[in-house]
Amino acid sequence: QVQLIESGGGLVQAGGSLRLSCAASGGIFSSYAMGWFRQAPGKEREFVTGISRSGGSISIAETMKGRFTISRDNAKNTLYLQMNSLKSEDTAVYYCAAKTAWGSGRVYSEPNGMDYWGKGTLVTVSS
Repeated sequence: QVQLIESGGGLVQAGGSLRLSCAASGGIFSSYAMGWFRQAPGKEREFVTGISRSGGSISIAETMKGRFTISRDNAKNTLYLQMNSLKSEDTAVYYCAAKTAWGSGRVYSEPNGMDYWGKGTLVTVSS
């Protein structure tokens, strides 16, 4: 069973950047497809972006395209989310999640389909 710990959240002005990290332990990191999700106050958890086990396939929500970039370092057991041009509507708790993946190229975007979750890191964008 993998444990996930997010870091890098904080307060940033609109237009600024943040880089989130998700450190994994207790499992074979390269056997999991990974994803970032977020949940704003009063809203449901939503998909942000996901990456396959190898990193060769990526999916990203339309509203984040061109601003957010997901990456992973399997040697360091770490997932990243680079967020640029942040907007006030990006304010949310950001979660990383893992899915045991049998295919190397698959990306998962449904929150209910993920197997493991971190506790989240808060990102607040001030306008």
